[in-house]
Amino acid sequence: MMHTHTSPLRPSPRRRLAINLRYFWALLRRFRTTLMLTAVLFLGAPPLFQWRCEVPGGEPVPAGKALQHVYFLLFGQPSLDCSNDWMGIALNMLIPPVGIALVVDGVVRFAYLFFAKHKSDKEWIEVIAETLKGHVIVCGAGRVGYRVVDQLRAMGKDVVVVEKREDGAFVGVLRDEQVPLLIDDIRSPQCLPRTNVKAASAIVCATDDDLANLNIALDARRFNPSIRVVIRLFDDDLVAKVRDTFKAEALSSSSLAAPAMALAALDPRIVHSFRIGRHLMVVSVFEARTGLPGTSISEVRDRFGALTLALRRGDTEKLHPSGDERMQTGDLVTMQAEYSDYRRLRAFTGEAQPPIWSDNETAFQLPADSKRTGTD
Repeated sequence: MMHTHTSPLRPSPRRRLAINLRYFWALLRRFRTTLMLTAVLFLGAPPLFQWRCEVPGGEPVPAGKALQHVYFLLFGQPSLDCSNDWMGIALNMLIPPVGIALVVDGVVRFAYLFFAKHKSDKEWIEVIAETLKGHVIVCGAGRVGYRVVDQLRAMGKDVVVVEKREDGAFVGVLRDEQVPLLIDDIRSPQCLPRTNVKAASAIVCATDDDLANLNIALDARRFNPSIRVVIRLFDDDLVAKVRDTFKAEALSSSSLAAPAMALAALDPRIVHSFRIGRHLMVVSVFEARTGLPGTSISEVRDRFGALTLALRRGDTEKLHPSGDERMQTGDLVTMQAEYSDYRRLRAFTGEAQPPIWSDNETAFQLPADSKRTGTD
């Protein structure tokens, strides 16, 4: 079954306004020292110049003239003559370097971060992450990482993604979908703090490097001991060890894919499979033709142990139909059952054998001896 990706809805104007306000407030908190010193400079220095300096002719310095003098001092262009006063001379010498440092490194940087946030640089991602709480960090923006992000966003969860390669296959897609994406080496000391890992609820280590995934998990636990850790591993021998000693959810790509691939080779009607302990569970779609029409949902459950997930009748589809719902000819029923129970149910519907390809390879057809043959 082909997965069709549907992008999440774009934020509404109200939601975008709220995000920008949160971002602006986060910037204010981050640059509060710089902004306070800038305010002190422009509010405190002009009265001093009014007190200690004079305009030509000995007249008092107007407030506007003093403010203008402070502004032009930032560019090394004084507009007042304070050569006869030691305090005025000292201020004229101190304000240019101090003011330039405040304005260039503070105010200009503040404005740049706010208006150029679409560039997704490290500082922008760090500030955005500071506005999040209980979010999930996904390390690795490959196929697995992207699908994890897609699923989490579909469930309404805030996500921050870390990817080391600017030219990654899904980097452009994630940015188009306005997902906070940090391009950085996940093993660098400042990487995880930029994602606000201390306030995150979980981290998914989905890179293609087992050692890197383990390092990420250890660093995340060091910053946030209560964070939930999910690790993708290629080495099956490490999975059990990590689960037991590290108390993390470790998943092996091969062990997850093996049941699905094996069952797909045996029966292409199986659309999904997974294990619960030692039980192999499968999900398949049945068309009510033989046996099922007239049977209720609860009767199928009690007799075969199959749970009905969805029932499609014409253009209408019901999720989790009620137990007294009776199937009609032509209904498409999605069921979940243990593999042995699934085989019994297929035998009950006259489809004990998996379908084979027809000559034109465009449709399935049942083998001639598959009708009412019992379990295979």
